[in-house]
Amino acid sequence: MLNVTIFNMEGSHVGEMELEESIFGIIPNESVMYDAVINYLANNRSGTQSALTRGEVRGGGRKPYKQNKIDKSRAGSIRMPHWRGGGVVFAPKPRDYSYKLNKKVKQLAIKSALSSKVQNQEFIVVDEIKLENYRTKSIVAMLNALGAEKKVLIVTPMINNFVFKSANNIPGVETTVADSLNVYNVLNCNKLIITKQAVTMITEMYS
Repeated sequence: MLNVTIFNMEGSHVGEMELEESIFGIIPNESVMYDAVINYLANNRSGTQSALTRGEVRGGGRKPYKQNKIDKSRAGSIRMPHWRGGGVVFAPKPRDYSYKLNKKVKQLAIKSALSSKVQNQEFIVVDEIKLENYRTKSIVAMLNALGAEKKVLIVTPMINNFVFKSANNIPGVETTVADSLNVYNVLNCNKLIITKQAVTMITEMYS
């Protein structure tokens, strides 16, 4: 049985919650987590690098010199790669670096990431995160009460603009919803703050 303490936004204990061991209590698979992180970074790679080839550089439409009777003969274009202002040999072009991972591999990776956070005591469950207006000070006060410093990931069951926009003003703090959780964000934070309802949603999705 795997139990965690539930806190409120003031940092007080308000109860306990039992976690599903098949999701939050497995032995983390580092190899699978590595594959998932590389996949995430590759899928977010822009791939917009581009350079002009000899045929795309402006100019060079006529032969610069006579074919014969001159030392610089036989040059066909002033835009050849070895000339100043010429094109690039094998020029890089925009490409798509994304690829897909097996569904079971992705599920094992997210379970391993969540389990590693629980084992390292970096998994904090709160009963709810509720704001009635945009107020960054309230989020800062919550983080201080929960002992969450530096990089923090806040997970809620659904998008809450008051919470998200207030938290996004704090350096090192990121927000996401339960159904958009990814391995990279989980491993990249020092503390994972998640609501009780979000834990229930994750359990239903991966059980």
